[in-house]
Amino acid sequence: MINNTLPYKTKQFFFVLIKLSIVVGAFYFIYNKLTNNDNLQFSTFIDFLSKKNVFSTKNIILLLFLSIFNWFFEILKWKTLVSPIKKITFKNALEQSLGALTASLFTPNRIGEYGAKVMYYPTNFRKRVVLINLLSNLLQMTITTVLGVLGFYFLTTTYQVNLDYYKLARICIIGLMILFLVGFGIKKSKLTIKGFSLEKVKRFILEFPRRKIIFGFLFSLVRYLIFSFQFYFLLSLFDINMTYLDAMIIIASMYLLASIIPSIFIFDVVIKGSVALYLFALVEVNELTILSVITIMWLLNFVLPSVFGSFYVLNFNLPQNED
Repeated sequence: MINNTLPYKTKQFFFVLIKLSIVVGAFYFIYNKLTNNDNLQFSTFIDFLSKKNVFSTKNIILLLFLSIFNWFFEILKWKTLVSPIKKITFKNALEQSLGALTASLFTPNRIGEYGAKVMYYPTNFRKRVVLINLLSNLLQMTITTVLGVLGFYFLTTTYQVNLDYYKLARICIIGLMILFLVGFGIKKSKLTIKGFSLEKVKRFILEFPRRKIIFGFLFSLVRYLIFSFQFYFLLSLFDINMTYLDAMIIIASMYLLASIIPSIFIFDVVIKGSVALYLFALVEVNELTILSVITIMWLLNFVLPSVFGSFYVLNFNLPQNED
């Protein structure tokens, strides 16, 4: 192995270089997204916030409080789900969650999070860590889907949504057929995920402690309620007069539609912005207001935590193998 033939100091140098590259890459993509956004120029965004003058000290503290609690429950969820294979402290879970966020910020659909989190564990834990991270994301996606479907149902019955239901039905039928064929093909093949067959993946999830899954589900629900309320609170700061229920119908629909569109995570703000513009146009909300709210949500819940996560990336050390 080349790795074993390299001097210790050389390996340490390359290791530090990789960590620096991750942090620099994350900051570059954040900067690039803010300064080269065709939908919302950064100067326009700043001018709009200055004119609105809605961010009092009280409002800023509340928004930061909501972001902190959003990530508090994500970290608590990770600590809970990983505990059946390895007990970790809240500080460990904080380091792993924020460090993985920074490392995955510019990867497609946050796929880099899987690779980043396993690096915090010895090799004999890593396959199970991948599956636990998958389970964590599935729990969050379940909440988004269930509440999103409910929101979308009320959206179509409350507002004049221009949908071609015949075309939509055909797309759904074709989609179901594709899923059936793919599922059938996977079942017949010997497809594996990180060395696990799909049968073993299924068995791992089914045998996973039910109590941990219930807590993970509840933490996912609380997170959803926090960041959706944060979105509603920002709307109210920009003088958008909507009841919480009416706003949640659109917000839940927005998160559902945005989550099913494949995207590079750094452009997640663009995807949500495009979906939100269409949905909030139904209630005649100003485009600049919606784009500003989306950008603020992105800054508070992803950019700000990734800044703190960069500290953990730079201080990361490979773990020792355990029996």
